[in-house]
Amino acid sequence: MRLTGVGVSPGVGVGKALVLKHGAQDLRFRIPAARVPREIDRLQEARTRSRRQIEQIKARIAQSAGADHAYLFDAQLLMLDDAMLVGRAAAIIRSQRLNASSALEKALEEISAVFDKAEDAYLRERKGDVADVVGRLRMNLRAAGDPADLFADLEGPLVLIADELSPSTVAQLDWQRLAGLVTNGGSWTHHAAILARSIHVPAVAALHDASSAIPPGALVAVDGSTGEVLVDPDAEMLQQFRGRQQRRAAYELALHEYSALAPVTADGVAILLEANLESPDDTERAKEQGAVGIGLFRTESLLAGVGMAGATEEMQYAAYRQLVVSMAPGRVTVRTFDVGEPQRRGDETPGGSALGLRGIRLSLGLEEVFQTQLRALLRAAAHGPLRIMFPFVSSVEELQAARRAVALAAATLRARGDAAPAVPVGVMIEVPSAALAADLLAPDADFFSIGTNDLIQYCLAVDRTDDRVSQLYQPLHPAIVRLVRMVVRAGRHRGIPVSVCGEMAADPLQLALLIGLGLREFSMAPTSVPLAKRVLRDLRTADAARTASAALRARTAAAVESGLLRLLAPLEVKRTS
Repeated sequence: MRLTGVGVSPGVGVGKALVLKHGAQDLRFRIPAARVPREIDRLQEARTRSRRQIEQIKARIAQSAGADHAYLFDAQLLMLDDAMLVGRAAAIIRSQRLNASSALEKALEEISAVFDKAEDAYLRERKGDVADVVGRLRMNLRAAGDPADLFADLEGPLVLIADELSPSTVAQLDWQRLAGLVTNGGSWTHHAAILARSIHVPAVAALHDASSAIPPGALVAVDGSTGEVLVDPDAEMLQQFRGRQQRRAAYELALHEYSALAPVTADGVAILLEANLESPDDTERAKEQGAVGIGLFRTESLLAGVGMAGATEEMQYAAYRQLVVSMAPGRVTVRTFDVGEPQRRGDETPGGSALGLRGIRLSLGLEEVFQTQLRALLRAAAHGPLRIMFPFVSSVEELQAARRAVALAAATLRARGDAAPAVPVGVMIEVPSAALAADLLAPDADFFSIGTNDLIQYCLAVDRTDDRVSQLYQPLHPAIVRLVRMVVRAGRHRGIPVSVCGEMAADPLQLALLIGLGLREFSMAPTSVPLAKRVLRDLRTADAARTASAALRARTAAAVESGLLRLLAPLEVKRTS
């Protein structure tokens, strides 16, 4: 089977399918023979817990509504003992070597098919009762421990197939065992895709029903450049993919030579290249790729599995201190929490409005949580250069309120006898109102960092995760070019640094445009740094400035791109998006 999606992380990988459905709630994979007894034990333990829970529910119903209503749960108790359900699931584990959750789902499909054929409407309706019992059994399977531990003993490499995938879920996986990522939805700028590039894992998005079409344990070949996904390829196809792997590895090896070189243009203009990171453990990898600092640390990764309530001051302080110490002497820019309400509770399932309660809006509404994070950041700043950046700022009032919050956190630390060093405070320009009012924000900001991913989607009214309109997500749209120029001018007028931490900086064409618009500081996935250095060292800023000037007069994205292609044609570099 050949599937075609959108390549969102370059590279080629081959591995066995690990299927993840419903936002990490449903893991499906094949298990080694030695794992079969343990998996059946897990199934039996889930049945025991389910029986206890149903009996408790039955007792409560009998007490509150009467015994006449409690009989409904007698049927569920009988289902737990029915050989067609748990017994059949155990048989599937033995014969097909599926994990317990997958086996239960398969048993449910078989039982549902039987009920669907029943002529009696009452019997057909009982399918829902069976599904309820299966849902409880699978819930109790998940409650038995960390989902990542369930496939710790599987033979790698693995290709993760997911309907939905949060960055925090990816961050908890063993990256060394991942050969690729495949998702039903998503796009080049989706957070999971960004993380895939940062950990150097090939990824393909926008495959719609991949998590249903690809069976667990199938051999899957992924090309994150072309967007091709092959399921159970024959020997000839597999050989072709292996050849692509070798060519890609040779290309990356040649690029890696640029890691140790200075990021300077052909006419001697020094450029600052920093990395975007998800975990404090990634600093060494960032330095190996040639990054000299961290331009964006996404603190949301610290909330995985614990939510905001579980992110204590000491836990955050340890993470930020590790980040600062590991990256020394380079500076570290930390973005305060930018999460939706599901992540706020520790729920990894994506959801909620992208234009709802998130970013600085959420932080200002949760004073205790915000103060905890700010105190941890200020304490970590005593160990090295650290900057605090606020996301999703849309007005001067929000920025001023955030600065007051920093002052309060510093006062609390001093009252405790702790050091509270002065820390630069900046704004992530990712909302059109912030870009348009950059000159009004500048007096209260120590720096700007342009988050092009959100800025583009909000300016162009394009959901970047919806592949139906993905062709309208155009970083080179004339409106984006003009907005970026507006922010650069506002920063220059006020004398504050302006950087780009969005994905535009990782693309050679777009990097050249940004250089031409006057930007000199960039942050990107660590793996993008060597290619950026190669582009910079062959690029003259005067040429880039002339091309950018023409881009500011262009009427279409195609016209902007055409000028940039002519500029970079002699460099013969590969596009990354």
